[in-house]
Amino acid sequence: MLRLQFLDNRQAPVWLTEERLTIGQDSRNQLVLGDAGIASFHAEIRQDHGYYYLSDASQGATYVNDQRIGTRFQLRDGDRVRLGGVELLLVDPAKSAARPEVAAPRWFLQVIQGEHQGRKFHIHGSMTFGRSSKCELCFGDPELSRRHCEFFLKDDVLEVKDLASANGVTVNQQKVRTAVLQPGDQLKMGSVSLLVIGPKVSLSETPDEDATQFMRVADLPPALAAKAAGGATQIAPVPQVARASAKAAPAAANPLRAAQARTAPATAAPAASASRLWLGGALLLLIGAGLGAASMQLLG
Repeated sequence: MLRLQFLDNRQAPVWLTEERLTIGQDSRNQLVLGDAGIASFHAEIRQDHGYYYLSDASQGATYVNDQRIGTRFQLRDGDRVRLGGVELLLVDPAKSAARPEVAAPRWFLQVIQGEHQGRKFHIHGSMTFGRSSKCELCFGDPELSRRHCEFFLKDDVLEVKDLASANGVTVNQQKVRTAVLQPGDQLKMGSVSLLVIGPKVSLSETPDEDATQFMRVADLPPALAAKAAGGATQIAPVPQVARASAKAAPAAANPLRAAQARTAPATAAPAASASRLWLGGALLLLIGAGLGAASMQLLG
């Protein structure tokens, strides 16, 4: 026996015990759903020889695994059924133990002003917002266009796109045509205001390449480990050899500087020889003065 399980856990699962289960907003249905986008008699599930078949009665607003269906679509364990803004999971208890649990919904739009105030809508795949009963998010606000905007959720990124509406879409008081939404953003379409509720985003820290890194002495190369072992501390900075070797190779030599380097030895040689001659002359003068003084003492 199969059961229908609400993905947002709003109420207890519905067991498919009867031959026929009708779904819609009308109170005469076996499963009554008052959500936006649900028709009075939206769909029905029939049981036939142990198999379950879903038929749409709402002009194409019934989906199974994000595919629009018509009449007599065979349901299987694990299928996701979407009616307007309501999403259901078909579960076979005999097989559920072998299947991983369904991930909890991560993105919601909560009405903070206007029709359906206080309600939260689970966002999944592509969902249209407007006055048309064919919209998954259907609101009766006269300031809204029939198809006012569309929400896209892919790879856990939520976007909104204005579908050429008459009064536009604002995000945090800024009019937009398309926008990537973040948790806490507020949207306004007509007199309806929505709050975006989503998962917290954790930003990965980028390592600082210039920061001093430390490692255990036991992990150092033998030569460095021997030096570090003599001290009291057991951690030492990581050698920066790898960083030095990773630097780009120097550029080709500047031709002008190379020419100056070649002429420098030739000009330096005469200057060196002149300085040696000057020193020799000074020494001879000193020696001559000394000899003259000595001879004067002898004559006296």
